[in-house]
Amino acid sequence: MTSDRINTGSSMSENKKAAEMHGCIVCARTFNVLAVYTPDGRLVDCAVTSFGGHCISGEGQPLVACDTHTAEEIETAYQRWQSRNGTELDDEQEDEKTAPNGLSGLL
Repeated sequence: MTSDRINTGSSMSENKKAAEMHGCIVCARTFNVLAVYTPDGRLVDCAVTSFGGHCISGEGQPLVACDTHTAEEIETAYQRWQSRNGTELDDEQEDEKTAPNGLSGLL
């Protein structure tokens, strides 16, 4: 992954762009993605730079699907992704509750 900064004239408002690889949420085919993040790490926008895929907008992190998948296939895969993502968040919160002070970020 490579990254550099976009100069916006103010060091407090510099967005970071990153070239990343993401897999299709339906079939895991890999795509090159250009993502732009705010200084605090929130996704601003993303674009698939490989042929045959597109970003799924409004998810807070880059999600990609092949152009050949139906809306129904993408929706099913997205629901599966959401349920997995929710489980990971629950696990992280539980780890923070049970970890000794100062170690929650390491678990």
